[in-house]
Amino acid sequence: MSASEKAKAKAEQAAGKVKEEAGRTVGNESAAVEGSAKKSKGDLRDAKEKIKDAFKD
Repeated sequence: MSASEKAKAKAEQAAGKVKEEAGRTVGNESAAVEGSAKKSKGDLRDAKEKIKDAFKD
């Protein structure tokens, strides 16, 4: 897995989680949904990198 892509995935997951939790805390459902979407995007990026690693060998 490319280190930079892995870092991007983890950063995106973390940022999404923070935004999701902050949105829920203040009652802003729109921000919570955006954060959830960003977290999911990071999850997908991470999965893509793991699949690429599996086929490298």
